[in-house]
This record gives sequence, structure tokens and C-alpha cells, in this order.
Amino acid sequence: MAIIEWVDFLMINNINYSHNYDGAIAITADQLGDKVGEVSYMLNGHACTDHVSKNGDAAFLPIGTEVYGLKGYNSEYRVVANNKLYEVKENPNAETMGELMDIEGKVEKVSLESGIDGSPIGDFSEEASSEFIAELLPLPYVGFNKVYEKIKHQYGIFLRVHLQDGTSFRMVYYSEANAFSAGAFGTEKLKLLIMSQREQIKSAAGL
Repeated sequence: MAIIEWVDFLMINNINYSHNYDGAIAITADQLGDKVGEVSYMLNGHACTDHVSKNGDAAFLPIGTEVYGLKGYNSEYRVVANNKLYEVKENPNAETMGELMDIEGKVEKVSLESGIDGSPIGDFSEEASSEFIAELLPLPYVGFNKVYEKIKHQYGIFLRVHLQDGTSFRMVYYSEANAFSAGAFGTEKLKLLIMSQREQIKSAAGL
């Protein structure tokens, strides 16, 4: 009789996607790519707490909901279901962050957000944004579970990656572990870049 609060996720082709609720834009029919699957089970109101997710599962999408790719992106990174944008959270086939996230050549800028309420604080410089992506994408993808072992109880720095199509997504960086919530450990160069940009942005904002 427990009340379960599911995260809005979708699992297709062994890839776990999460709804991008705060960085998406309206999706039109002509932006849809090929159909990649459909929902066969809705967890909300049906699954127990010990349910193990499998292909076709979705937290809130009704059975039969069709899942499509999004033009301009690999379907392993982004899909659309019920007019909602879903973004990869876990992909067992990805070996690097670049394979996990299809964003190379598509980034407009990187910005810093408040760790308290998620409000924007300021942007990385154009050069720093480019360097950030160049350093991020080759990193080995290890998955969130391995990162979590190192970041328990650590304070995270909220970063937002803005793409050229007007969408964006948040990444949380943990400086002590030099790790990203998306499932990778950073380089020393990347750590220095993030921390120096954070210091400059906060100083300019009077924080």
C-alpha cells in the first residue's frame, strides 16, 4: 500500500531515458524521426517497489505510446514520446561521454546555476565553453553508480549545457571527486577549467 513516486523515465532498447522537463522546447511533428519502440508497461499505479525495469517500461506513459527519434540527434541520446523530450540517463553500450551524449558541434554555451534553486548565475566564456566540451566528450563513461560511490554527501556544482536548437540540460559536477552525475570522472584540466570559471562568474555576480 506504499505510495511510490516514480521519476519520469522510459526504457527502450536497453537505454534508460529521463524526461527533460526544464530544458526542452515544443516539439513539432516534422521534428520526429523514425519510430524506435513503444510503451508496453506503465509503472505508475501498477508496479511494486521492487520492480526491475525492462524494455518497454515507462513511469507515466500509457501502454501503446509510440516512441520516436528526434531529427538531428541519435536516438540513443534523445527520443520523443507523447510530445515530451526524453534524454539518455544510462546506456550500457556507451564507452565515452561523446557516445552517451550526441552533442558534439551542437553546443552554444555552458553556464553556472545556483545549487540552491537552480537559477542562472552566469555563462562560461566562449572559449571556456568550447574547451569544456572538448575535454568532456572523450571521458570514459562509467555510469552513475560508480560515480555515486565517490560522491556520497558531496556538494555539487550545477552546470547547464545549452544547445544550438534552444534546448539545454543540467549536469552536476562534484569537485572533490572530480566527477559528473552523468557518469564520468574528469581530468585535472577540466577540473581547473570548471573551478576557475565558477570563481570568475560568482565574482562577477557579487557572490
